[in-house]
Amino acid sequence: MPLAKPERELVIVAHGQTDVGRRRERNEDAFLVNADIKLFLVADGMGGHVGGGFASRMAVTTIEEVIRRLSSDPDATLEEGWEWKPGDYKTLLRYAIQAASHRIFEKATQDASLRGMGTTAVAILIQGNTVFLANVGDSRAYLIRGGQIKQVTIDHSLVGEQLRAGVITDVDAKSHRLKNIITRSVGFQDRVEIDIDSRPIRPGDIYLLCTDGLTNLIEDEELFTVVTHNSLKDACQQLIDLANERGGDDNITVLMAEAQRTKGRKGGDIEAEEEPDEPTLEV
Repeated sequence: MPLAKPERELVIVAHGQTDVGRRRERNEDAFLVNADIKLFLVADGMGGHVGGGFASRMAVTTIEEVIRRLSSDPDATLEEGWEWKPGDYKTLLRYAIQAASHRIFEKATQDASLRGMGTTAVAILIQGNTVFLANVGDSRAYLIRGGQIKQVTIDHSLVGEQLRAGVITDVDAKSHRLKNIITRSVGFQDRVEIDIDSRPIRPGDIYLLCTDGLTNLIEDEELFTVVTHNSLKDACQQLIDLANERGGDDNITVLMAEAQRTKGRKGGDIEAEEEPDEPTLEV
């Protein structure tokens, strides 16, 4: 049975880009734009010479595969201890990310060159007029709505915990020597704690998903300005260029998904000329 489609489903326009940056030899980030199952995902891998890129790619492919499989076959067998019913998208996301963590951990135990690998993951799954949001690690999701930008995920990092506890300030966090230490990751352990949320999505909403290679170098207000003055594709490129101009000391990945009912923003990637008779999603 396919994922449910309400009568007045929003059109989603999305674009993602990744860049190796100026200081790294390899790109250990990965991202996904999947129009069919309305899944948008960013992952930032870690774990040595080979492991980081392997972990982020495995997370993306596993999460996509699990959600696609269960959306087409709700009666598919789940791992022991799990139960999912159609429409329970929070559990669907949680299960998919947990499955990715298990696969990455198992692979690392079998291959010494991959031991210690893991990855962040931040994902949105759009169903009808609701966004289901999941994150592990310090890759972020932002919501741009009504002239404001708001981070809608919590950083699972040592610096993030100190910031929330009031031990350090926002300024301190940007230059903290331990800013790259995360406290949760997908695959470093067999099981992982996952933050899951849901919220209504409205016409004009833009969700921005990104790795810390972007947010370590660009302020939230700058993200807002670039996104709101450009098409999604141009905004992605401009943000990557800006991060590289400021040093590009990490891989940089940015993905944006915008909800539309009517004709898209001038210069946008894809324009929805009029609300269609049947629900559609365009990427």
